[in-house]
Amino acid sequence: MHSEKPGQDRVRKPMRIAIFAETFLPKWDGIANTLCYLLEHLARRGHSSLMFAPEGAPEQYANTRIIGLPSISFPFYRDLKVVPPIVNVADDLEAFQPDVVHLVNLASMGLVGMHHAHNMGVPVVASYHSDMPQYARLYGMGLLEDPIWAYFRWLHNQAELNLCPSYYTKRELEDHDFERVAVWGRGVDTERYSPRHRATAWRERLTQGKPGRTLLIYAGRLATEKRIEWLRPLLDLLPDVALALLGEGPLREELEELFEGTCTVFTGYLEGQDLSAAYASGDLFVFPSASETFGNVVLEAMASGLPVVAAGAGGPVDQVRNGYNGYLSDPEDPEDFAKLVERALADRTQLATMGKRARAYAETQTWEMILDGLLEQYYEVIQAHPRDPQNDTALSRSRERQNSGTLAQFFRSR
Repeated sequence: MHSEKPGQDRVRKPMRIAIFAETFLPKWDGIANTLCYLLEHLARRGHSSLMFAPEGAPEQYANTRIIGLPSISFPFYRDLKVVPPIVNVADDLEAFQPDVVHLVNLASMGLVGMHHAHNMGVPVVASYHSDMPQYARLYGMGLLEDPIWAYFRWLHNQAELNLCPSYYTKRELEDHDFERVAVWGRGVDTERYSPRHRATAWRERLTQGKPGRTLLIYAGRLATEKRIEWLRPLLDLLPDVALALLGEGPLREELEELFEGTCTVFTGYLEGQDLSAAYASGDLFVFPSASETFGNVVLEAMASGLPVVAAGAGGPVDQVRNGYNGYLSDPEDPEDFAKLVERALADRTQLATMGKRARAYAETQTWEMILDGLLEQYYEVIQAHPRDPQNDTALSRSRERQNSGTLAQFFRSR
C-alpha cells in the first residue's frame, strides 16, 4: 500500500460511500492508482466504503470490500474489462445503505450505479478520467466522437456533482455542456517519488551502459494515443541522448521496430522501488500525449526531480510552466516538441534548476490535501440532498428521474 503522513479530517462525521469503478486492479493505470490512494484515505479517516469493480479485482483493499462483477474484454483493448450495464447490484447496495455514490470513469457500469442510486434517492458524484472522444478519433473511429460526447454528457448531467482532474479538462467539459463541473486534482507521494532514489545501476541499465549520455524518460502505456513515435526523431536530432520507455502496452512490438538501432531501452511494466529509481535516474521527462485528463506520470516525474517537456494539452497544462519547470509544445506539432527538448537540454544549469522547481511544485500536491478536499465535496453533496421525505426538493427530483440511467432512456432522448 501507499505511504502517507497522517493529518486532520475536515469532514464532520463518518460517511458511507459506494464506489462504482469501471477499472481497477489488477489492471494498473492512473485510475487504479488514484483509487488505491482513495480507499486507503477513507480507511484512515474512518469512513465506510464499498466498491464495485470488474471481476478479477481483489476482494478487499484497505478496509473496503470489493464486489467483482462479470465483465468482458474491450474489443480494441484486451486489458480493459467492461461490465455490461444489465447487472443488478440492488441487494448489495441496499444492504450497505450509502450516503453517496461515486461513479469513477463512468461508462457502462456507470449506468448501473446511476440507476440504483436514483432508485434509492442517494446523491451521485461522477468523476471523468479518460478522454474517450479523443481516443475514438485516434483509433480511426472519428464518426463516433460526437455520439460519445452526447452519451457522456447525458450520463454525467444526471449527477449532483461532476469531477475532473484538471482545469483544462473542466473547460473542455463545460464547452460540451457538462453541468456542475468541479476539479478534483491528483496528488503524488513525494517519498516514493524523489530524487534521492537516483541509482547508478539503473542509469547504467537505461543508457545501455553509457551513463554519460543525457537520459530522457517516458512513462505510461505503449499505446497509440500516447504518440510515442514523436520521440523517435529526438534520437537523430540529439545523438548523445538515450531514451527509456517505462511501461507496457499493445504497441510495444511496433515501437521496438521503430526504435531499433537507437539507444532506447524498453523496461516493460515497473513498480515499487524499480519505478522510483528509473524515474530519478533520468534527466528530462518527455511526454507527447495530448489526450491526458491529468497525467499522473507527469507529476511522478516532477516529484522525482525531472523537468518536463509535454504536449500543451490536457492535464499537463495545469502542471508545467514554460521555462520554469519545463516546456509545453504546440499539441499537434512534433517538430515544436523536438525543438523544446533541444532547448531544455541546451543549458544544463537551467535544466537542473527546472528540475528543482518541478520537485518543489510536486511537494505542494499531497494526496492528503487532495483527498480531504474530495471528502468535503462528498459531504457538501450529501448535505444538499436530504433523504427525508419532509424535505423533498432533492428527493422528488431524484424520483422523477428514477429510470433516467438506462440505455433505453438515452436512445429515446436522442
